[in-house]
Amino acid sequence: MLKDFVKAERPEDDIIAQEVKQAREKLAVYQTQIKEAKLPVMVIFEGWGAAGKGSVIGRVIRSIDPRFFVVKTMAEPTEEELRYPFLYRYMKEIPEAGKFTFFDDFWMEEVVNQKMRGEIDDAAYARRVKSINTTERSLTDNGYLVMKFFFQISRKRQKKRLRALQDDKNTRWRVSESDLHENEHYNEYLEVYDKYLEDTNRSAAPWYIIDAQDKKWAELQVLRFLNQGIDTALKNHALAAPILQNTFRLNRTPLLSEVTLADKTISDDEYKKELDRLQAKLRDLHNELYRKKIPVIIAYEGWDAAGKGGNIKRITAALDPRGYQVLPIASPEPHEKARHFLWRFWTRLPKDGHIAIFDRTWYGRVMVERLEGFCSENDWQRAYNEMNEFEKELAEWGAVVIKFWVQIDNQTQLERFTDRQNTPEKQWKITDEDWRNREKWDQYEEAVNEMLQKTNTTFAPWYILESNDKKYARIKALRILVDSLKKACKDKK
Repeated sequence: MLKDFVKAERPEDDIIAQEVKQAREKLAVYQTQIKEAKLPVMVIFEGWGAAGKGSVIGRVIRSIDPRFFVVKTMAEPTEEELRYPFLYRYMKEIPEAGKFTFFDDFWMEEVVNQKMRGEIDDAAYARRVKSINTTERSLTDNGYLVMKFFFQISRKRQKKRLRALQDDKNTRWRVSESDLHENEHYNEYLEVYDKYLEDTNRSAAPWYIIDAQDKKWAELQVLRFLNQGIDTALKNHALAAPILQNTFRLNRTPLLSEVTLADKTISDDEYKKELDRLQAKLRDLHNELYRKKIPVIIAYEGWDAAGKGGNIKRITAALDPRGYQVLPIASPEPHEKARHFLWRFWTRLPKDGHIAIFDRTWYGRVMVERLEGFCSENDWQRAYNEMNEFEKELAEWGAVVIKFWVQIDNQTQLERFTDRQNTPEKQWKITDEDWRNREKWDQYEEAVNEMLQKTNTTFAPWYILESNDKKYARIKALRILVDSLKKACKDKK
């Protein structure tokens, strides 16, 4: 794209000044419409060092109410951030509905620098690009406007600007070793930048190349494209996004009606013996996971009163409390509802070597949100693929992803609900909502069956825990977990 870039004809200064004024006024009007339409807007500025990205951001935001935008500078990842998935620190910063986030550099800068430094090979680069394209598509499918600008200047102009910055003691700090290295190896960077732009130029989130030789002209170009993008997004905001075909290998899962429960029991003596043995193994494995920096994500879903809490408790009893976190997931808070539905899970991921146990998960999208009408049909239909993509990203990061569905029959749930209702110290466990959900048992069973069939991937499998006998389910979960973690530790040298 850069090699084929043809500069637009630059207008005269007075025309630029007049058009900039008009474009700023238009952006101010659009800001109100963005707020009303609850349209989240990501404006990403990438480009050569000293190309003037920061200066143009400062000019563009003058038209916007400061309560409705933030500017983020995404510097090199810290040691702490490197312990999370590549996308983690970026997904944390996505804007709420109705607001802007302006990014001075984003994931392009990190990928290009890693490629130039030889920290990632071609295969790793390809995985990064795939992750970025998938995520940008998912963001736009979920209502985000993603505007991407690359600021292009010549090697000669870049060198001149870097020297000017270095000559002023008040701006010398703005010139990094990376900027100087980039100018020295301009043609090599040009090749990598050009390839990245080609690889990530998609219709949902296209690249706009900005002729940045002149800052006023650069501002006008950005404003033109930004206003055009906002106008299109506002017109398309209510349209449903396409539902994509699944591209992941799926394992067959039995229907819940096919799961036998009556014979899945364990004696008290065997339970105690197995519990002690498996917890001891899990305790040792936790130390090895930490040493080998393997992250673990355990996801629990299941019927109300199925025994998720007791199951989780038997797992955590074997773990070092410094190395795990149990995350009970309730209804999303307003600031969570205002973002991509996976945002609140991205922000709760464990560091490498740590364990996150989710009590309820992102699968609420295709169960309670689906059945209670908290999202559109298009939203939950798309979500199967989006959740598979999310879990694939975690697996490629190196995480062990284990998903448990805790299964009981209708009669057992009724007995447990009644026991909770009639036992004072257990009454906090039962709510009116539990009884209402019970009335929709058949609808939930249909939704769960579809969920299991469409998301039981090889890299993030579902395991059904037969829990009419809670002790049986606990032992089964521990066995699965121990076996999975032993394999992960063996596979990682």
